[in-house]
Amino acid sequence: MGMGGWILLGIVMALGVWAMSIYNGLVALRNRFKNSFSQIDVQLKRRYDLIPNLVETAKGYIKHERETLEAVIKARNQAAAAAAAAGANPGNPAAMQQLGQAESALSGVLGRMFALAESYPELKANQNMLALQEELTSTENKVTFARQAFNDSVMEYNTKRESFPDALFAGAFGFGPAELLAATESVEERKVPKVSF
Repeated sequence: MGMGGWILLGIVMALGVWAMSIYNGLVALRNRFKNSFSQIDVQLKRRYDLIPNLVETAKGYIKHERETLEAVIKARNQAAAAAAAAGANPGNPAAMQQLGQAESALSGVLGRMFALAESYPELKANQNMLALQEELTSTENKVTFARQAFNDSVMEYNTKRESFPDALFAGAFGFGPAELLAATESVEERKVPKVSF
């Protein structure tokens, strides 16, 4: 092989190493945001496990508000299903949007249940309800922190896949955009979950 052949071989090898480093960088960032979602998933499951206990505790005091209690359980089940779908593929934008909508609906019906419970002094003073409320508040805070870490990872991944020269290879390597998990509450509600008893 002549000098030109060696130079061409060197260029091809350098391009191969360069493409491989881009690919490996994208894989690392994709794995990082998927791992970040698993932290959200853990906290959401904890939240979903608390909700039936809250409903059972409230049921003894607000029996005639069955419709509200059933709405909470229905929204919880829908949110759990959306979380499972998002957990199966955290990079799927449709799954993340569906999870955000399901979480928003769940927060809404929980808010209605807590507002309703304010009318029942015995329920507000129930020790089990107070403990569940404290645990739910703690879990909501952990979800918020986990969501922020996930969104930071998604932003880093999306920035890399959209930046030159990575953008030249991202589509060819199958690295599509990832969706942020938006906060579902209003600015006022984000300050502190309203679950006071």
